[in-house]
Amino acid sequence: MKPRWERRKDARPQELLAAALDLFVERGFATTRLEDVAKRAGVSKGTLYLYFTNKEELFKAVVRNSVVPAIDATEADIAGFEGHSADLLRRVMHGWWDRMGESNASGIIKLVMAEAKNFPDLACFYQEEVIVRGTRAIAVMLERAVAKGEFRNVDINVMTQVLIAPVLMLMTWKHSIGPCAHEQLDPAAFIDSFLDMALNGLLPPQPVPPAVQP
Repeated sequence: MKPRWERRKDARPQELLAAALDLFVERGFATTRLEDVAKRAGVSKGTLYLYFTNKEELFKAVVRNSVVPAIDATEADIAGFEGHSADLLRRVMHGWWDRMGESNASGIIKLVMAEAKNFPDLACFYQEEVIVRGTRAIAVMLERAVAKGEFRNVDINVMTQVLIAPVLMLMTWKHSIGPCAHEQLDPAAFIDSFLDMALNGLLPPQPVPPAVQP
């Protein structure tokens, strides 16, 4: 068994990342100070610098630790699914909310949207590591569905954004104003209602049975 101090040292990066995530979501990127992150994690500022050279690198590590794994899981769900595309869409939408929406990491998207113009390098990083991958995953799912004849032929690029937007809005509401912030809306019920509307528009029309001759 490792001595207690060694286990504590091994845990420090995760403690720092958890503290940084909470503070970034609470205060935004600009007003979060490294000394406050260190204090919340229960370490010195000098200890923080042993793991992260600056606040930008700390933010990138937070995204890679709390957001990118959700992208990984979504890609894996899509790649390994063998059922009907309608069931896959339900799994992906609810899975994303379960992994991201229910966690504090859901506040990262609001931070990025609010501060993108002031921190273009971080916005570019988020675009490349999260948005591009997430968008491509949804597009692949739609391409698969159309190719199998399970969804009608749609504009993949536009429909991808249509499917992404409601979950992003739910996460934004959760960390600002809106029904989710005041617990006036059940996110799962919202997603189910959206899926009902989307799938009734995406599923190919059923053939009309021939009229029975008298």
